[in-house]
Amino acid sequence: MVRDGAQRYIIPMLTRRALIASALAAPAAAQVDLGFADNGLRPTTRTFPQKGEMILQRSSPPLLETPLSVFDAHDFTPNDRFFVRWHYPFPTSIDPARHRLRVTGHVTKPLSLSLGDLARLPRVAVAAVNQCAGNGRGLFTPRVAGAQWANGAMGNALWEGVRLRQVLALAGVKAGAVAVRFGGLDAPLVETAPDFEKSLPIDHALTDDVLIAWAMNGEALPLLNGFPLRLVVPGWYSTYWVKMLDAIEVLATPDEGYWMAKAYLQPANPLADVAPGAPPGARVPVSVMRPRAIVTSIADGAKLPPRAFTPVQGVAFGGDHGVKTVELSGDGGRSWVPAQLGPDHGRYAFRRFRGALALPPGKHVVLARATNAAGVSQPLSQNWNPSGYNRAGVDPVRLEIG
Repeated sequence: MVRDGAQRYIIPMLTRRALIASALAAPAAAQVDLGFADNGLRPTTRTFPQKGEMILQRSSPPLLETPLSVFDAHDFTPNDRFFVRWHYPFPTSIDPARHRLRVTGHVTKPLSLSLGDLARLPRVAVAAVNQCAGNGRGLFTPRVAGAQWANGAMGNALWEGVRLRQVLALAGVKAGAVAVRFGGLDAPLVETAPDFEKSLPIDHALTDDVLIAWAMNGEALPLLNGFPLRLVVPGWYSTYWVKMLDAIEVLATPDEGYWMAKAYLQPANPLADVAPGAPPGARVPVSVMRPRAIVTSIADGAKLPPRAFTPVQGVAFGGDHGVKTVELSGDGGRSWVPAQLGPDHGRYAFRRFRGALALPPGKHVVLARATNAAGVSQPLSQNWNPSGYNRAGVDPVRLEIG
């Protein structure tokens, strides 16, 4: 595997045979074989295609959460343990040889591209965290409606494909373009519901790191994670990472569709924060992720034996900048010590951290705080908004020694 620039990698393209073999004709909503999540309270399932044990949020369309123990063991989240989030039902069997990606709208040359057509473009890969905008919603107080994710609606992968800007160059973007809209093969159950479509500002769509990907972690995309193509928007929340991508439309006017103008909106302030019960005020679409550090080696409420130093480890990411530091506190934030950072896989990827705290017998609150290369740090207080988006503060881990 050869690096191409600071965060991109050139890797061999998957063969067409491998792509076809990867498309499973299994139902997306399977019967649930219940187990229990890391905390022993939330049901888990092993019965979805190409997936191992996952925390079950919903069967159909599937919402599957990654247990924290998976992040504790891997820099790159295994494909069979990568979280799943769908709004609408989707095809359960796809012939990659017949799949076409249409490029239309404010272009000089509309296109219909096969996977083979895409394969003739330069191939790159970007290591990046894919995180649901509602990750951590189940931890908000007071409670908000929606999928009650803990911190497992995220994952880190090496995404392989081609740059979106090179596909747009083939179509010829006309002067005056303002946005690019994306759609996939998922479809609402009723005709009156809006198709799931998201758009990017034209300037961002033309950056180097936005990809049309066909693989993650060296294998074809799993069906539940968007086979055969998905958009990859590093540093931005996964609502923009459209799965089963089959339509790209260049727009000469702002996107006023439901999923941009009315859904996935957050308070228009840096922390997406509003007091519970207060008027929401101005809102803007969710977009760039904030830095976060999450302890993965100790469950909240754990009881641990006494030792000279208690090890603490976890994963951090910096949003649209790399992780600069992670600090640990064993006294609820009164004092901090630096954690040791693991390998740097690029500005958009997980950065593992580890450290040790001298914790005497008794009850303690352990905190981990990330700061990115732009100098943005996690606040100690947690933000709140009625949609449960963009959880940004430090999550306390309460434990007892003795």
